Amino acid sequence: MSAPRAIWKGFMKFGSVSCGVKIVGATGESSKIHFRILNRKDGLPVKSAYVDEGTGEAVEPEDQIKGFEADKDDFIPIEPDEIKALKLTSEHTLEIGEFVPVAEIDTRYLEKPYYLIPADEASAEAFNVLREAMKSKRVAARSCVVLYQRGREVLIQPFGKGMLLTELRDHSEMVSEASVFEGLDKQDYDPDLLEIAGLLIDKKATTFDPSKFEDKYENALIAMIEAKRKGKKPPMAAPRPRAKVIDLADVLRKSLAKEGISAKPRAGRKRKSA
Repeated sequence: MSAPRAIWKGFMKFGSVSCGVKIVGATGESSKIHFRILNRKDGLPVKSAYVDEGTGEAVEPEDQIKGFEADKDDFIPIEPDEIKALKLTSEHTLEIGEFVPVAEIDTRYLEKPYYLIPADEASAEAFNVLREAMKSKRVAARSCVVLYQRGREVLIQPFGKGMLLTELRDHSEMVSEASVFEGLDKQDYDPDLLEIAGLLIDKKATTFDPSKFEDKYENALIAMIEAKRKGKKPPMAAPRPRAKVIDLADVLRKSLAKEGISAKPRAGRKRKSA
């Protein structure tokens, strides 16, 4: 099996030390269902095309350039050579300027993962020393890199024999939790209900194993396609759940019984009604 193709090659620099590194994609979608757009009349695929908004005519690739809309219908054309001329340092170098404790990482900002590996044997020693030092200090490195012609903030963490480089979302993209949680009131809970919920959690506790994850929507798509291929009716859709008022205490205790767990009131305290 051939080694995965690197999507970026350059240098990782920390202090006065640098080493050659490669970035390799950590995700793929080859196994996912992909649809083509068809013409309903003849069932044949259709092609997308860039069309001039003024003339309605298709524009050939060699006549297409990027443009920034400075004002309404007022565009500044940007040539490919003008973008290349920027020559950002981060286009070829992962410069590490700071380290942050892993425990303080806000996972909302983590977007897309990549693997980071040494570019060659000569780079392996410096790469491995930095990885092990970061691992022992429980820190991640902050840096930025140009991927697919865009500058991207990234986080680098030790991962197995290599490192994990994760693309970060920009702070301006994030919705403040304060604006979402503002209307939520603080509530008091019956300690017994919390104890019962805790027992259920303990019963269902397991290890984090992504290999057991199941894409039910993807499976439903496959089942529908197979049924249509064989000339059968597609599977029935799952019924839409309906909200209803529940007695939380009763539901939790039934869940305990279903799992074979017996819960008794703690000594010295009367059980409150829910």
